[in-house]
Formats: sequence, C-alpha cells, structure tokens
Amino acid sequence: MPRLSRTRLRWLAFALVAVVVAAGVLVWVNSGRSGPVIRTEDQTLHVTDGPAHDQPIDLDSRLYLPERTPAPAVLVAHGFGGSKESVDGDARELAQRGFVVLAWSARGFGRSSGEIALNSPDYEVQDTKQLVDWLAKRPEVQLDAPGDPRIGITGGSYGGAISLLLAGSDPRVDALVPVITYNDLSQALIPNSATTSQPAGTPSAGAATPDGVFKRSWAGILFAAGMGGAGFADPSADAAESGTVQNNQNAPATSPIDAPQQGQGRGFPPQSFGPCGKFTAEICTAYTEMATTGRASQKTIDLLKSVSPVSVTSKITKPTMLVQGEQDTLFGLDQSDANARQIAQAGGKVKVVWYSGGHDGGKPGPSLRAEIADWFDFHLRGEGADPGTKFEYAVQGALRAQGAPSIRTVTTPTYPGLADSQTTRQAVALKGQPQVVINPPGGNPSSISSMPGLGSVIGGSTRTAGRLAIDLPGQVARFRSDVQTSQLLISGSSTIRLHVEPLPGQPVSPDGVVLFAKLYDVGSDGSRTLPASVVSPVRISQLPADVTVTLPGIVRPIESDHRIEVAIASTDQAYALPSQPAAYMVSLADPSLQVPVVNGTKSTNPPPMFALVGIGVVLGLLLIAGIVAAIRRRRADDMDPELADVPLVIEGLSKSYPGGLRAVDGLSFRVEQGQVLGLLGPNGAGKTTSLRMLMGLIRPTDGSIRVFGHKVYAGAPVLSRIGSFVEGSGFLPHLSGEANLRLYWEATGRPKEQAHFEEAIEIAGLGAAIRRRVRTYSQGMRQRLAIAQSMLGLPDLLVLDEPTNGLDPPQIHQMREVLKRYAATGRTVLVSSHLLAEVEQACTHVVVMHRGKLVAAGEVADIAAVGGEATFRVDQPAEAASVLKAIDGVTNVEVDGTQVHANLDGTPRAEALSALVRAGVSVEQAGPRRRLEDAFLELVGDNAK
Repeated sequence: MPRLSRTRLRWLAFALVAVVVAAGVLVWVNSGRSGPVIRTEDQTLHVTDGPAHDQPIDLDSRLYLPERTPAPAVLVAHGFGGSKESVDGDARELAQRGFVVLAWSARGFGRSSGEIALNSPDYEVQDTKQLVDWLAKRPEVQLDAPGDPRIGITGGSYGGAISLLLAGSDPRVDALVPVITYNDLSQALIPNSATTSQPAGTPSAGAATPDGVFKRSWAGILFAAGMGGAGFADPSADAAESGTVQNNQNAPATSPIDAPQQGQGRGFPPQSFGPCGKFTAEICTAYTEMATTGRASQKTIDLLKSVSPVSVTSKITKPTMLVQGEQDTLFGLDQSDANARQIAQAGGKVKVVWYSGGHDGGKPGPSLRAEIADWFDFHLRGEGADPGTKFEYAVQGALRAQGAPSIRTVTTPTYPGLADSQTTRQAVALKGQPQVVINPPGGNPSSISSMPGLGSVIGGSTRTAGRLAIDLPGQVARFRSDVQTSQLLISGSSTIRLHVEPLPGQPVSPDGVVLFAKLYDVGSDGSRTLPASVVSPVRISQLPADVTVTLPGIVRPIESDHRIEVAIASTDQAYALPSQPAAYMVSLADPSLQVPVVNGTKSTNPPPMFALVGIGVVLGLLLIAGIVAAIRRRRADDMDPELADVPLVIEGLSKSYPGGLRAVDGLSFRVEQGQVLGLLGPNGAGKTTSLRMLMGLIRPTDGSIRVFGHKVYAGAPVLSRIGSFVEGSGFLPHLSGEANLRLYWEATGRPKEQAHFEEAIEIAGLGAAIRRRVRTYSQGMRQRLAIAQSMLGLPDLLVLDEPTNGLDPPQIHQMREVLKRYAATGRTVLVSSHLLAEVEQACTHVVVMHRGKLVAAGEVADIAAVGGEATFRVDQPAEAASVLKAIDGVTNVEVDGTQVHANLDGTPRAEALSALVRAGVSVEQAGPRRRLEDAFLELVGDNAK
C-alpha cells in the first residue's frame, strides 16, 4: 500500500467519517418506515363443490391488496389444522412485495363450513378453482386473458398439496411453490422402504412398495386436528398476529364476520360433529380401518392416491419450486423427490430446495421466504434474475455460541437425476455378524426414534431430538463401518441389501416381517445420533428374503473419526406393529452401504439492503480505525539504523500491574547474531512477561524493545521476522499436524514457497504422525509440532518459551542439536527454560532474572564461573589435592577421577597452578568448574520461588 502523507490521511479519514454519518442517517430514517401500506378485506366466499357440484359452502377468506394494482395474484394455503390466520404473516410479506394475495380457511377449518375431504378433487380442489374464478373478477388482479388471472400458489404441508393439485387441475396457474408437502399419502402414511428394483438416479428417491407400515402416531395427530377443525399447529404456518386483523374501512365487505364462536357467524351455520368430527364419511372409514387393523385395503390406498398430488403431477408443466424440510418425520425428502421427478417428466421447470426445518424443525426463515417471493417475481412479473433450477440443500455444522447450529447452503446447477446427471453414490463397508431380532408380544415395549408433533419443541437444533432415539436390547441388529478418515457428507437416501430369515421352528406371522432401518452417526466418544430422527419401515411378506432397503433421506456430515451404524429394529412406537411375537435372523446380503453424495458449491443469500448499509457503516468505522492506527504506527515505527543488524536490544523494560505488582523492573540486555541465549530465572521472575512484551502481545509500562533496529509494538511489521512459541500454541484438534502447519502459514498471507514446510516437518520429527489428527497427539508431540510451527519461514529470531516441556531425553537431545544448528546459520535463538543443564549444554549466552530484574548476563562459561570453583586435570589426583588444601583460602577440594575440583575463594587460578607445578604434579588442563546450577543458586538464592 503506498504511503500517504499525514494531510492526505486526515482528509481521507474526514471523508470516511462523512460517509459513515450519512449512512447512519439513512439507516435511522428508513428504520422509522413501516414498509408499504397493505389493505385487507375479509370476505365470505360462496362456492359449490361435490361430485355433482351441488354442495354450497362458505369459505372464510382475506384479500391483501398492495399499494399498486393491478398486480399478479398469489394464493396462500394453510397447513392441516390451520386457517387463514395461520398464514397472515406470509400473506403480508408477499403483498408487501407487490402481489395481490388471497388467504382462506379450507373447508372444515377455521370458520369455513363443509367437511374435510383431504384435498379431494371434488371438494377442496373445486373450491380452490373457484377462488381463482373470483380473483379473475377483481379489478386489482392482472389478467392474462378474460377469466384467466396471472396467478401463483404456495402453501405448507396440506397447503403445499393443494398447490400441486390445483396446478395439475387448472391450467391458469402460472407458478407454484409447495412447501414440506407430500406426493402420495398412501406412501407417506403407510410407507414400505423395501424394494427389489434399482432406486432412481435422484439423491432421495424412496421405495414405492405397497403393503407398508402404518404411521400410527402422525396419522392420529392429524386425525385429531380434524376432529374439531382446529388445534394442530402446523409448523409451516404463522400464528395470527395478536389474534386480530385490521380491515380497511373503505373496502367492501360481503357477509362480514362478527360472531365470536366458530361456525356460528353470518354465513357460517353451526356444524354437527359425529364420531369422525369434520371428516367426510369416506375419509373417516379409511382412517378407522388403518387405525384398528394397522393395514390399508386397496380401496383405502386408491382413495389416498386420489387426494394426493401423484394423481396430477404428470400434468404440471408450470415453473415449480419444491421446498422440503430435512427435519421431517411426517413427509420426508422422498416425497419431494417423487414430485420433482414426475413434474420433470411432464416437461415442467423444477427447482428443489432442502432447508434445515420441516414438521420437526420449523418453517422457512426470512431468507428462504424471500427466495420464494423472488420465484414469483420472475415467473409472474418477469422481474429480477431468473432463479433457474439450481438445487440447494442446507448442511448443519457446529453449534454457535448461542446454541443454534451453523448452517451452510450447498448449491448444484440442477437437481441430480432429472437430467442426464445421476447421483454419485459412495460405497461404505459395513461389518457385523448375523444377529437375532425379536418382536415382543404386542410389539411392546417399543423402541423410540422420534416424538411426532413435538420434534420442533424438543429438538430446536435437531441434535437433542436425534439423541433421544432408544433401541431396546434384543430388538435390534447393528452393523458398523470403520472410522471415517475424512468427512463424508450424506445428501439423500442411502441403500443397503439385507438378508432376513426366520429362526428354525419359528413361523412367519400373517402380517409378515416388520422391521425399521435407521442410519446413526456414531461419534468418537461412542455417542449415537439419529439424524432428523427418521426411520425406514420395512414389511416383508415372504421369508427368507434378500431385500434392498432405502434408508431415510437425510443431510448429515459424518466427520472424520466418526462411524456409520445401520440399525435394524423390530419395533418403533410411532408405527403400528404386529401383535404376534416373532424372531428373525438379520444379516448383510451385501456389506456395502451405498451413500448418496451431492457435491456442490457453498453459497450464501445476499443480505437485505439495510443490512448492507449497516455492514458498510461498520466497515467504514473499521477503516477509520485502521487509518488512525496506521498514523500511530508510522509515529511508533522509529528505526535505529545502527542496530539494523542486531537481533534484539532491550533497554529499561518494565511492566507494572494494578495493585503495585511490578513483573519486570528495568530489564536491559542485548542479543547478537548467531547466539543461543538462555533466559533463566525462578518462577515469577518475569521471563514469560518479558517474552510477551517482545512479541507485542502486551504493552510495556516503560522502556523499549528493538528488533533489528525497529521498535516493537502490537502489529509491528518487524514481528514477521520473529518465530515464536510462547505459553503454548493452539491447534485445531480435528485437523492433522501437517494441515495445522499449512493453515497457520496461509493465515500469515505470505507466499507458500517461503514457508519451508519440509524443513519444519523434519524438525518436528513426527514421521507419519504428522498426517494424524492433533487430538491423538501426546503432550510431547504437540510440543514438537508447536516448535516446528515457530520455525516456519525460517525466522531471523526464534523465541521459545520452555520448548522441552513434555519431551523425553532423546527428544531433548535432538532439540538441543536443532537449536545449535539453527544458530550456526547466522540466525538467533532466545530460549526460556528452567532446565539449567539443558541451557548449559545448548546455549552460548545466558541472562539471569530474579524478581523482574536482571541479575547477570554473559557467556555461559563466565556465568558458570561466578562461584569461584576451578577444575584441574592432573596425573596425581591425591598429591594435587594435598597441595591445594595447603594453600590459604582454598576450600572444598574434591577428587573426581583424574580431576580435582576446588573453591579458590579469591585465590588466583595461576597461583594454584604454580603450586601444583612446583610440587611435581603434571597439569593437563585447568579452568573454571562449569556448574551453571551452582552459579544460578548463588545469584538468586537457594530459596528462590
């Protein structure tokens, strides 16, 4: 970055302040706006339906009118058990985007009359067609032709199904966005995941096999919600805002709603309830059959298919955005997958989105709702960028500090399998012997996989719910993979081949064999998580049998050091179970689990405009702070050219803390090139504090530190010439040692070729362990890795704080040689240590600190000689000892082999040497006795702490 003059820096800072202030004013002004004004009209719409179109009912509806009309219209349908109030928030958002929006309570719900027929073509679909007719007559609605409004439809769950059914029945629908809905109720409520055919090439294709297992708990919850026409809170719906809706006083109102009791206002005759509440007799009979027998007759299957989108998806050719939840034990990803394949085969444009919610995880958030509005913007108005047909799915990551999981979105050009591309499947080897699985009498007690209807309450992050799964002993067979060596992102429905046979002498129940397949994520600590709490029910009529089981559609990153477990259970409390006791042998017909992998690119949604302005304000402030810091650094970055070649000069360095503690007091010393300097001192001497000031981690109270002539401060450029290891290094435990080194170097922003990874890795001496995850390292291995990290880039000054902690003797010896060789290249090493023997052998110079002050500095040999002891290598040790003892002042004479040690206590060494020669003792060597420990204790005292 070019250096700017102080005048220019001041003007630039002033300009940025002005921009930030203006942006702040803009945010403040806009924060006071309430958004576009939306007018609403509550209407009672009279329609006729039934097989003969002769049954009149009243639909409670609300029309939302934007500021500018005419405009395209959007129908917003509610979920099962909801009403027009449930979708008030969604409807208002779309109206604020400029659409005319109509929300209504479906027949049998809210204050609408009629019976619930589960989106029958003769009833609910006919009702919705007449809503389109009514909108075509409104002057506020844009028309494509007389009687043909420009219209889209969206809704969640039950409302998502009516969106598909209307689009497949009424060609006037121009675009649709079904959310967390189903394709075939007979498969969704009575699933059978066993198949003998090859799965489709899409990532989450289910098995459309008849004679499934009744989803008892969910069906019961839904049926109860329809008994009184309300009471089931579908997660796709918003609660009504404050329980009231403001009407425009100038809007016309036909049949105003003024009665406080449900079904008893003008236009809403009282309802009579039978054993099945508001359900039609046909639906009541079908549910009663399934609830009492646990099976569905062909008549019931045909009925469920007739009220399902599968009956019309082959006719849908209009742009369709399918939004499905990854946390959904009611309508799984396989239901959306089937809708996508069938609409694509009909020639329709399909976009698929999997988000992190669902019936067990919550409704779409603001960003996804904005994406839905963008879909309608482009396909109804021709505005905005073409959303295309990209496939998006959400991947949950680690928990944030607030407790919620982080979410990333992965995007691919299209939904795999709809065009030429097929889903990639990765084989994961499973291990496990054949195992006996027992179904107890009555299927009780049962294993637990989920809490239907309560998933979003007990598993806000989906992790709590996933760990509530309980497989009862004796009722489950388990097959596990080896530990994963890298992350495996499962994106859809895996498949597995099983062999099931009866035990000798055990008859097969007339109900067949009922099993439940689950895929667990097993952590390194043995914890087991059932992703999304989903299971795959299987019914097998004949044994023995080899079957392919399609496991539930999930999105789950299986981390390295985790395992995959496939569990085959005989019971599940959420399903109807055979009453007869039975036992089976379950084994792997094929040891490989076929896992779908959908590779894509990470994408993010653009933030709202005000968020961008806010980000701009923050960035502006940060830039101003950076400029101010740059000005201060220019002033602080004074350089003494006479010290340009001196690695380190510390002058008058002090550090005080509140309360009168003075950790470092007037410390001064100098380090030259090629030295290995040991910083010694007892605990509390101020060594680490001094090193932290050297690294710019804390500010000195007084004094200065210069490295190669440059004054050191936080962020000083000269710090790039220092490699340090002070008070331990933090490593990412799930990455390998090598990956940690490379990640650290990338964070410095310096070229890769300057890192010298090979030399650093060789210094670490970890061998093949360098490719292992750091969480498996011992303390000594972490220490060596930290030292290698400090040596990356071969810095001119290497600063190490207690580098031999955790190392064994051979490793300490190796480290000693490394430091010597490093200094021999002309670089400098500063080592803080409490191992005096190691400092004596590895260092050329030493600085001794005590209570924050310098007590000695110099060459190791000179410091070691402070104690006054001398050593003489002689040919007559006994005679030499006698001669030395006779000299006045000489004490503590010791004989050690051919060496004689003595404390000369001020007597010149030359005088002692002359006395030995005169006595006829041959002296081969004479010098100070190098015992750094003795000198250290003399300098700081024996009781130093």
